[in-house]
Amino acid sequence: MTQDYWKWPETSFTSGEIDWKKAGKITAGVDVGSTSTQAAVMCDGALFGYASIHTGADFKKAADDAIGKAMGSSGMGVKDIGAIAATGWGGFNAAYATSTMDEVSCHARGGRFIYGPSVHTIVDLGGQTVAAIRLYDWDRVWDFFMNDKCATGMGRNVETLCDLLQVPIEEIGALSLDVPVDPEPVSTTCYAFAQTETMGLLGRPEYRAEPMTINQVYASHLFAIATRALGTIGKLQPLDVGDITVYKELGFTGGLAKNPGVTKRIEKDLNVTALTGEYDPILAGAIGAALLA
Repeated sequence: MTQDYWKWPETSFTSGEIDWKKAGKITAGVDVGSTSTQAAVMCDGALFGYASIHTGADFKKAADDAIGKAMGSSGMGVKDIGAIAATGWGGFNAAYATSTMDEVSCHARGGRFIYGPSVHTIVDLGGQTVAAIRLYDWDRVWDFFMNDKCATGMGRNVETLCDLLQVPIEEIGALSLDVPVDPEPVSTTCYAFAQTETMGLLGRPEYRAEPMTINQVYASHLFAIATRALGTIGKLQPLDVGDITVYKELGFTGGLAKNPGVTKRIEKDLNVTALTGEYDPILAGAIGAALLA
């Protein structure tokens, strides 16, 4: 069996302590993304169950499977859930959803749930997009910006690289940080250019000005992704001329939030230490959708 280097392990959880039959309000959210799908079930505002799976080619099946795994063997069915909100690229494929929500609102609300009321900047690092979101002191979006041009530097780019180089996606981030100094980043303009330049760094040594270790190649690629994300974060107000200023209370969401090769470089450039939370940041969209349902 061929190893899927590019896939994060699928996860699921269903609480054995919360009695959903006694809950006054049960809601759920499903975030059908381009590469992964998450579902979350809330009972009276507490996280009862969740699942994170690979989306694959069938968005409808992914939505069905995710909500099923989040409910687990608890005996709960979709009919028992009062309201279900869908979000993400393929959210409209969740036929059981009672409403749809925009991704920005869901990640903002889910980020607050994961990181607490102190978080004021959410950076959603997804499979195809990056969104920088500023929050008011209460649970409302103040301002946000999303990446422009193509999907260069997003999560799918990293997945492709891991697949090509056969390096587990759980490991590439840490390996990229194991370098004396960051090399120059590859292209931050185009997905195809970035991949081509990265492959070129692995070419025959006699055709390279300076030899690069494999970790330096990883660093060059992930540095480009961090740089692209910083361009989006920098559009949030307030800005200092020639520099980026963000509130120190910053939290990452999305699949790339699990990649320290990207997040640590963003933190270094912004001179912040990102907040940590109890739950996987990839669940933020689904949790937010459930809370907004």
